[in-house]
Amino acid sequence: MVKIHVKKGEESQFLHETTVSTSLQELIVTLCRIYNGRLKVKRICGEITQLAKCGVSLPPNMQGLTEEQVDELKLKDEWGEKCEPSGGFTNHPDEIGRRNGKAPLQNMADVLNKTVKEAQDLISNKNVDNNICVDEKEVKDAIDMLRGASMIVYPMGLPPHDPIEMEFRDQEDLSGTQDSKEVISDCSLWWAGKELQTGKILSDYIGKNDKSKIVVKLQRKGGGAPAREAPITEQQKKEMMAQAYRRQEELKKLDEDGADAYLDSEWADSNALKRQFQGLTNIKWGGGPR
Repeated sequence: MVKIHVKKGEESQFLHETTVSTSLQELIVTLCRIYNGRLKVKRICGEITQLAKCGVSLPPNMQGLTEEQVDELKLKDEWGEKCEPSGGFTNHPDEIGRRNGKAPLQNMADVLNKTVKEAQDLISNKNVDNNICVDEKEVKDAIDMLRGASMIVYPMGLPPHDPIEMEFRDQEDLSGTQDSKEVISDCSLWWAGKELQTGKILSDYIGKNDKSKIVVKLQRKGGGAPAREAPITEQQKKEMMAQAYRRQEELKKLDEDGADAYLDSEWADSNALKRQFQGLTNIKWGGGPR
């Protein structure tokens, strides 16, 4: 199997396995789905973390309003009364006013937070360093884990306007958000400075060796070639600078020590000749054996 290391910009995203006979049209679609699916998992994880902390989402017309404004406008959160966490809730107001403040009890919050951690690990870009491949199955499994955890804590379901529920139904509205800029609806794939054409198969570019490992970059269609990566990463640059500083300090210390080292030598003692004439050299003190 060919191992494909997928990057977006200079950041590693995931590893994926395929064959050299795979059509590039199929490969590009698959990699794009995995990339967008991982973004979806990350969004759901972020929202479930807030769900565990501050309860379900308020209706859009109540978000950001104070209690006085809600009373004045005679608004009511009907879904908030239907969708309460299993076992009861504790009040934890949302500072930005997006959620109703009816937070799950600690044991239920732990279920949500633990599942978030497991889902994040499943699609983490750290899997690249651990040589673990990610497929559409892993993305689906992560979403199913998160859906299952939310059903355990909220057996009556979540409000239809809650971002988590909208993500589960593939009805999320990302317009006007930073998340919308990260999603790639139409991908192009680049390798070795060339855009891989959809009318060909993978072996047309990399040969027929099924043990190959290549690094490809995802780009938005029509966005041009990806920027060339720096010869060294920012982390490597910091490490090199730290090493150079340590070496400079070591040399400085050696220079300081070397400049005064001769003062400890016998020939540099200005009183040595005087003591020799007076017979005061090689005198030993103490009552040791004679």
